Amino acid sequence: MILLTGLFVNLSFGLTEEKGESKIQIATEFGTIKIKLYDETPLHRDNFIKLTQEGFYTDLLFHRVIQGFMIQGGDPDSKNAESGKQLGSGDLGYTIPAEICPKFFHHRGVLAAARMGDQENPEKRSSASQFYIMQGKIFRSGELDTLEMNMNETRKVNMLQIRVKSIEPELNKLYADGKQDELKARIIGLKAEVASEEVRLPRLKFSDEQRKAYTTIGGYPSLDNNYTIFGEVLEGMDVVDLIAKQAVDQNNRPLNDIKFSITLLNE
Repeated sequence: MILLTGLFVNLSFGLTEEKGESKIQIATEFGTIKIKLYDETPLHRDNFIKLTQEGFYTDLLFHRVIQGFMIQGGDPDSKNAESGKQLGSGDLGYTIPAEICPKFFHHRGVLAAARMGDQENPEKRSSASQFYIMQGKIFRSGELDTLEMNMNETRKVNMLQIRVKSIEPELNKLYADGKQDELKARIIGLKAEVASEEVRLPRLKFSDEQRKAYTTIGGYPSLDNNYTIFGEVLEGMDVVDLIAKQAVDQNNRPLNDIKFSITLLNE
């Protein structure tokens, strides 16, 4: 391990403030961002609330900012981090099981959990503290067609990489023993197994709702079904946009620190 007004998002995607919803507020120098947490992702919701109650999210940084994509924060190492230090690897010593819900997708304004990549983390477990808010960009219909094709190919490649990793000692021994023909045959066999398995899986395809969102308000569709989305912005997307446009270094860390603190709006 993303431009219309927040009001339009609310009207278009049912962001109603129902009684009993958990809501948080992110305070920054650019203004505040009000977010609701989904009940459909209780592990992420409850962990986020717990960390907020404990004061963890006080004076941390948005350490990774990419305009047209997202703003990311929650690295514990970002508190009092020296200027220019690369951030993003800090953690709290535990992860959260994935709660990837098909009804949620990466349209503009969603809150999602950052995580390690698939090779190190095939279960797609989330970081305990790092999160991102999607700003995204608007896509053309033809771009979504191409993305659908690429996402299905990427899934096949990821499946092969995970399978190779699972028998890495065996493959390394064949290589060390100079058994190149056996090694080649084993790899070919793995590719055939993955291709056969992938064909039986439902093809990844954007729904009508996703297509409407990505071609009107925007988002980042290639992340769908890969990261846990556990909330979305109710107010303050203008603040997200302001943060996203700040100048950054080669690691996408803002040149001028952008601190934030999170509080609960209802408990």
